[in-house]
Amino acid sequence: MGQGVLARILAALPQPSDPRVMVGTSLADDGGIFRLDADRALVATLDFFTPIVDDPYTYGAIAAANSLSDVYAMGGEPLYALAIAAFPDNPKVLPMLADVMAGAVDKAKEAGICIIGGHTIKDKEPKFGLSVTGSVPPDRIWDNRGAGAGDHIVLTKPIGTGVATTAIKWKIASKETENAVIESMSRLNAGAARAGREARIHTATDVTGYGLTGHLIEVLEGSGLCAEIRHSEIPVFPGVRELLRRRIRPALADLPHIPGAQWVHRRFGIPPVPGGTRDNLSFQRAKVRFPPLFPEEEVCILADPQTSGGLLLFVPEDRADPLRKALADAGEKAWWIGRTHPMAAPSQPRLTVV
Repeated sequence: MGQGVLARILAALPQPSDPRVMVGTSLADDGGIFRLDADRALVATLDFFTPIVDDPYTYGAIAAANSLSDVYAMGGEPLYALAIAAFPDNPKVLPMLADVMAGAVDKAKEAGICIIGGHTIKDKEPKFGLSVTGSVPPDRIWDNRGAGAGDHIVLTKPIGTGVATTAIKWKIASKETENAVIESMSRLNAGAARAGREARIHTATDVTGYGLTGHLIEVLEGSGLCAEIRHSEIPVFPGVRELLRRRIRPALADLPHIPGAQWVHRRFGIPPVPGGTRDNLSFQRAKVRFPPLFPEEEVCILADPQTSGGLLLFVPEDRADPLRKALADAGEKAWWIGRTHPMAAPSQPRLTVV
């Protein structure tokens, strides 16, 4: 669901009145946080989606990594998970659910937790994910209010999974692109999160369905800041730019009911822009200032919805070197893409791309 639509729905709901709720829906954050006592709080999150790769085991592993990421993005450690599965009641398809579950179980084991239960329903289109519960000290929470003026903004994975997985579905992605994206989506954000905790960063979020610009804007709005990011420093998966440059008729992606539209995309290798990208751009454009003559495909990449994307870490200058060391010691790649600044005026854009 698009950012704007969801924001309107949530705005109409009453906010939790329980004082133990430390993070609820008002912050548009990665998960909810509930205080147990002075030293302990629970992180709760839920995520599921339709298949984005052909292999059921890999789909389950990616879905699990994606669900676990929200706990890491809140500064927490996962404790356990429940599975959510919707699958067709079809003898030819149903056995694949066991492979999906196996991928999720192995990824959960890698994270040091167990899947202890779940729920299944019949559905025409498969869907799978996890509800994850984690723990975090109440004074170590990373939420959208935590960034500080002058923070470095650090990204821990390349972007472009939305474009790439769409191209994979259309059988027009190169093996290099497919392999790089699947490896990244399957990788846990645990190491990057541990590095952030060790360096005592200000806060973090993960880059998922609202794209790099969308999730960055959520932190900036929550923290009352603006930011400038350097386009040249933002990592993009191999082949993603080339896929977007081949997109000569994006309108066809909006009109799948037109006879021949799918044939045109496959015949000429023109990947449709993911629907999530268009939703993201419709909500985010007014909050972002792009350079003059900035290519439209680059705008699409910045708003591209990610699956199991990297973390965005916000670190003050005096902790930048400890973060660099902690990330290197953890074997994590990182790109230092920009900095936050105080808002000079209400009319100032939240995010400037240079």
